[in-house]
Amino acid sequence: MSNPALPINFNNTEKAFAYKTDRDLKRARFLFSAMHFAPLVKLGTKLTPWAIKSGLPVKGIIKNTLFRQFVGGESLEETVGVADMLEKYNVQVILDYGVEGGEGNEDKYEAEANYFIKVIQFAATRKNIPFISIKITGLVSCSLLEKLDTTLFTTGTEPLRTRFNNKLEGLSQEEKGQWEQLIARTSRLCQAASDAGVGIMIDAEESWIQDAIDAVATQMMAQFNRGKVVVYNTIQLYRSDRLSFLTDTLDEAEQSGYIAGLKLVRGAYMEKERARAEKLGYPSPIQPNKESTDRDYDAAVQLCMAKNDLVSIIVASHNEKSNLLAANESASKQLPADHPHLHFSQLYGMSDNLTFNLADAGYNVSKYLPFGPVHEVIPYLMRRAQENSSVSGQTGRELELIKREFSRRKI
Repeated sequence: MSNPALPINFNNTEKAFAYKTDRDLKRARFLFSAMHFAPLVKLGTKLTPWAIKSGLPVKGIIKNTLFRQFVGGESLEETVGVADMLEKYNVQVILDYGVEGGEGNEDKYEAEANYFIKVIQFAATRKNIPFISIKITGLVSCSLLEKLDTTLFTTGTEPLRTRFNNKLEGLSQEEKGQWEQLIARTSRLCQAASDAGVGIMIDAEESWIQDAIDAVATQMMAQFNRGKVVVYNTIQLYRSDRLSFLTDTLDEAEQSGYIAGLKLVRGAYMEKERARAEKLGYPSPIQPNKESTDRDYDAAVQLCMAKNDLVSIIVASHNEKSNLLAANESASKQLPADHPHLHFSQLYGMSDNLTFNLADAGYNVSKYLPFGPVHEVIPYLMRRAQENSSVSGQTGRELELIKREFSRRKI
């Protein structure tokens, strides 16, 4: 382990953009300037998926703009160039096969599982790819997960051991078989990751399927996170109930004798969640305002840092205050900068001032790097565009830093 980290200056644009040529920087300025106009983004996020499905010749435009900024390549092999570049700056990679889940059949889900194993094996050959990310919706149907959410689990204040009670009541024999296949597939992936020395992150998804995903993640952590951390569940703190769920998770880990692996995020489905809640007439699971989300996120960081022997966390945030909080909590406990239970991460194409300055200060930090065919990663790209047009200050901050680097370089 290294010594305690160096002081961090998130305004240092020379370090943040050292990897970008003048041309790269101009492209980023153009893209973030375009995303600054919410009406343009709203129109684009509606027209782009339609244009792709209609076979219109827009792939080249997408690939040279959003795709180039936020995605590592169309294939696993194409990510090598980005991974090699990041490694030069001591930045690690979380590989994410960016195909969104949907309805399919057992053959499709088996094929996805086999491909995830290929990604794990690839990551194991690269010293700066310690993690891969998976979506449970790539391994089973969304409709089953939604049904499981209302039939499989009890809710309320019970411990996770009883909340995820695995009675499978209300399911047909076929559905029970599908659930058992999901558990078997996920266990196979986690075993492959454990054998390869690669961490596996289970992404959070929509609230109406998240209980089922949490059940899978909890079971996998209990099985594989003994003595080392292999499996990470994802907690979206823009949900008002997640701080309580985090507490339950830590209690479960302590009582059951394993180390919790947790990726802390704010969240990615806010508009969709609120619209569905309003349409179906139930209380929105989303926090009432950004201040509440920020409060719970920082409380989650502090709780995990206070119990760093019980939990390994990934601070997956673009918020400068939250990243500094985690770094300061680490320093106050006199933990080394590269302590194995503290990792930072930002999306590829965003918040380079955080990533590269954290890496320069000696912390474990990664870029979340999706890859996949252009038409398959469109949902991911649309979320990035929407995020940058709606998150207060995010696009403005990106542009401010880019312009500051323009000035420093005298471009």
